[in-house]
Amino acid sequence: MHRLTRILTRATRDIAPEYFRLNIDGGDPVYRERVYCYELYHRMRIRWPHDTDYRLNGEIDKAAHPILMQLGAAHAKPDFLVHRPGHMAGNHAIIEVKTFRAGNAEIRSDLEKLALFLNVVGYQRAIYLVFGEGADLQVLNRIANVANQIPNLPPVEVWLHQEAGTAARCAATLQAEPVALDAIG
Repeated sequence: MHRLTRILTRATRDIAPEYFRLNIDGGDPVYRERVYCYELYHRMRIRWPHDTDYRLNGEIDKAAHPILMQLGAAHAKPDFLVHRPGHMAGNHAIIEVKTFRAGNAEIRSDLEKLALFLNVVGYQRAIYLVFGEGADLQVLNRIANVANQIPNLPPVEVWLHQEAGTAARCAATLQAEPVALDAIG
């Protein structure tokens, strides 16, 4: 699914301000992850290629999945999966989305879910998409600090989407430091 980067870049660029921050009667606009995710899903599906076996699905409940139960991943509900429904082999990407205001516990939970799907379930790519005006270097550093506490963290792409009408971009790929064999022992 080599086209995912282009699809995600263009889809995020086309998210309108009313889906980026939700207007509230009597208050200031707020960031709402579900509103953003539903619009992102819509924008990605518009661009989804017809000549692929991969499908984009949002927030799939895996509770009754027999293989994921055995792998200890049945509790997870990823925001997006790029996969081949009905086939465990060759699944492509898991995407988690958060606002820039997410706390460290939320970040850790998301990174652990991404790691689980790469390390255990066999997905090939993990994307952590953070949106909001504060999705900047400071947030990236906070995510990196949390990531450093997660052993065996596989490569996780951190994408930042700061403003409606602009495209998200991959700002970093985080990964646990490999342990040197001579250090064990």
